[in-house]
Amino acid sequence: MARVAAENHLIMDFHGAYKPTGWERNYPNFMTREAVMGLEFSKGRPMPTATHNVTIPYTRMLAGAMDYTPGAFDLDGTEEHPKHVQTTRAQQIAMYVVYYSPLQMLVDYPEVYKENMDQFKFVLDIPTTWDESNFVDGQPSEYIVMARRKGDKWYVGAMTNEDSRQVSIPLDFLQDGQEYQAQILADASDADSNPEHVTMSTQTVTSSDAIDASLAGSGGEAIILTPAN
Repeated sequence: MARVAAENHLIMDFHGAYKPTGWERNYPNFMTREAVMGLEFSKGRPMPTATHNVTIPYTRMLAGAMDYTPGAFDLDGTEEHPKHVQTTRAQQIAMYVVYYSPLQMLVDYPEVYKENMDQFKFVLDIPTTWDESNFVDGQPSEYIVMARRKGDKWYVGAMTNEDSRQVSIPLDFLQDGQEYQAQILADASDADSNPEHVTMSTQTVTSSDAIDASLAGSGGEAIILTPAN
C-alpha cells in the first residue's frame, strides 16, 4: 500500500495498525500511524487517563510518529454524542508539541474551534515537523516537558498526570543573547473544576530565564517562543 501510494503521489496515515517498524525510511509518504490508545477511546468511556497520556511519550512514541488524534476543546460532547475526555483543554493543546506526528489531527467539531479562535490559533501555529527536539524534564507516568524548534521559533509542551504540579521550565535551549516573546496558554486557576478554562499571556524572556508552569490535575501548558527582533 505504501509503495503504490508513493507511485501515485499520495500520503498515508494508518489507523488501527501495529506500532511503527521503520517503513518511513523507505516510504517517506507514510506520514504517521495510530497504534496507540488515543482520544477516540473517550467516546462513552472515561479514558484514556492523564497517566496514560504522560506514559506513551516514553514508550510508544519512541517507535515513531504517533497519531493520538488530539485536540479536544469540548470535553464532554453532546447528549447525542457524549465524550469523557480526562484532561484539561490546555493539555489537549500541549499534545501538539509533545506528541510527534507529521500529519496531525483536529478531533473536535469545527463549531467548537470557531467559538474559541484565540485558542485555536495556538494549535494552527504549532508545526507538525521539527528541526530540533529537546526533552526538558519529566518522569514516565508522571509528567513531561518537551521543547521543539522549527526555524528560529521554539515550542514547549508540558503535560501532567492526575496530580497538579508546579514545573519550572528552564529556557537554556534558546539562543544566547536573543530576546524572545513567549506566548503562553495555560490551565486557568479553576481548571481542576472547569477543565475547559485556560489563560493566555505573553512575556519577554531570554535563555537565562525560566517559566514557572502551574499545571492543574490532568493539565498542561503550551508555549510559543518567537525572536523579539
